[in-house]
Amino acid sequence: MAVNIILALMSLVFLVAFNAVDHAQAAVFDVTTHGAKLGGDITAALTSAWKDACAAGGNNQVVVPKGTFKLGEVSLEGPCMGPIEFQNHGTIQAPADPSKFKDFWIQIIHVAGFTLSGGGTFDGQGQLAWKSNNCANDANCGVFAANLKFSFLTNALVKDITSLNSKYFHIILLGCERMQLEQLTITAPADSANTDGIHIGRSTFITISEIKIGTGDDCISIGDGSQGITITKVTCGPGHGISIGSLGKYKDEEPVTGITVTDCTITDATNGVRIKTWPASPSPGTATGLHFENIDMTNVDNCLLVDQGYCTRDICNAQIPSTIKISDVSFKNIRGTSSSVEAVKISCSKSVPCEKVHLENIDIKFTGSGEYKAICENVKPTFAGIQNPPACTGSSAE
Repeated sequence: MAVNIILALMSLVFLVAFNAVDHAQAAVFDVTTHGAKLGGDITAALTSAWKDACAAGGNNQVVVPKGTFKLGEVSLEGPCMGPIEFQNHGTIQAPADPSKFKDFWIQIIHVAGFTLSGGGTFDGQGQLAWKSNNCANDANCGVFAANLKFSFLTNALVKDITSLNSKYFHIILLGCERMQLEQLTITAPADSANTDGIHIGRSTFITISEIKIGTGDDCISIGDGSQGITITKVTCGPGHGISIGSLGKYKDEEPVTGITVTDCTITDATNGVRIKTWPASPSPGTATGLHFENIDMTNVDNCLLVDQGYCTRDICNAQIPSTIKISDVSFKNIRGTSSSVEAVKISCSKSVPCEKVHLENIDIKFTGSGEYKAICENVKPTFAGIQNPPACTGSSAE
């Protein structure tokens, strides 16, 4: 927990410094002064406004006013001469045709001191993409466009926006450092394939708070190289819960450490909080300092899940155990309801069993039929407080 405290303090220092930036003297670059028309395509106008704002000194704002606009694929690139804020007050719509994109619709890349705000909506219009998504049956399927991709940002803030109906993941963070996401709404139907709410990869000191997510996949997924991630006051569901992983699918993945998930609510989801790694990992790896506390769940199947045999589409060799070492994990004050007989399952690797796993005050009421029990494999957790379902047989307990 000491690592998590240090990481939290570093995030707090960042937030104080970030909020001290004076936006009162910001110059405004409105897309309508760069040729944007209500209801029209603003790709050229937004690109022009961004370039001018990025090249100007001081604190600058790129503004999309109220109304509905069209936007093609765009990459807004830095480095910039000063902090820059993108305010979307309207509804920006992507082309419905998924073939119009690479792996993103809107990308912000190589910017320090970036803010996205404004209360507007980014509508990915993903319905055609979901219909043509065959990833459930094809291991070599291509990816569709994420609504928002943030790449290599530092000291960034994303707040008060809506991401709607993305073709693929809604928000991706790649290589970001000291970034806060707050007061967001992320929405797609429960049957929309691969529409993860927020995916984090190789990023450090990220804070996610007060976000409402309901999609067809993970509300939040945390990939390799993620360190110092704090998730709090997230409302999740429908979807696949809050996940660390999947890890161990690719060679030379980076360690995951210092992940804290607190004060969240998960409803009508296939999973609650889980850690998932692939079997037959091509390289060894580690995931450590993973803490889940004060989580309320309603109608969730797999409430607490560690799955080190995670495999989709039968494309893995499940007979070869995962080589991702999981350690220093805690689940505390987890409450809710589940109809699954295995609402709590900690299934670790035979080759590198989990270590230092602790469960405390787990109270998940069973609403189904059958033998209700917790499952523990290749792990000896410690327990404290109430355990419902009953603690795993044969495990060490306090």
